[in-house]
Amino acid sequence: MLNELLARYATDSEDTTMDNDRIKGAAEQVKGAVKEAAGKAFGDKKLETEGKTDKAAGQVQSAVGGFKDAVRGK
Repeated sequence: MLNELLARYATDSEDTTMDNDRIKGAAEQVKGAVKEAAGKAFGDKKLETEGKTDKAAGQVQSAVGGFKDAVRGK
């Protein structure tokens, strides 16, 4: 749902919009942070590790989007 809202917002103004990879990456980082916090709170190491993995994947995806924006001159 968050991804859909962010994607919808991103398509409103193409000239001022950052790359969708940056938006999706940010959403993935948030999801990872929530999982990591829940894992810590409940003592669930697997969930905590999944959260850290999701955060790292989101950072990579955001970096790819930032590179795409830089190439396009945004």
